[in-house]
Amino acid sequence: MIASTSVEPIELESIDGSAAETLASAFKALGDPTRLRILAVLADGTHCVCEIQEVIDVPGNLLSHHLKVLREAGLIDGERRGRWIDYTLKASAIAALAKALPPDPSRLGLDLSSCAGACARDEAQA
Repeated sequence: MIASTSVEPIELESIDGSAAETLASAFKALGDPTRLRILAVLADGTHCVCEIQEVIDVPGNLLSHHLKVLREAGLIDGERRGRWIDYTLKASAIAALAKALPPDPSRLGLDLSSCAGACARDEAQA
């Protein structure tokens, strides 16, 4: 299981071009429900591809594709064990994604209620 830790958000202005590309690639990999389900399976520890396939009911070739996308995005590691591959979630990569998310606006002390009103007025005028 991934240890739950408090992750301080990074300053979005401090993300340089290559870091932004890496983060975007990882977030893009998370944009598929099957891949999210794979990460949920791996959240409780290392699993063999055969164990993942028992839970994620997709054809083997499609599962391999999803695992490859997650590996290339740096979200999981795979280690060959004979004929099988054991996959592990990279907690550091997940923490980096959490850190890259913008903070909750309420924590910044921003009053967004006036924005909602302005947006509603703009829609009414359109």
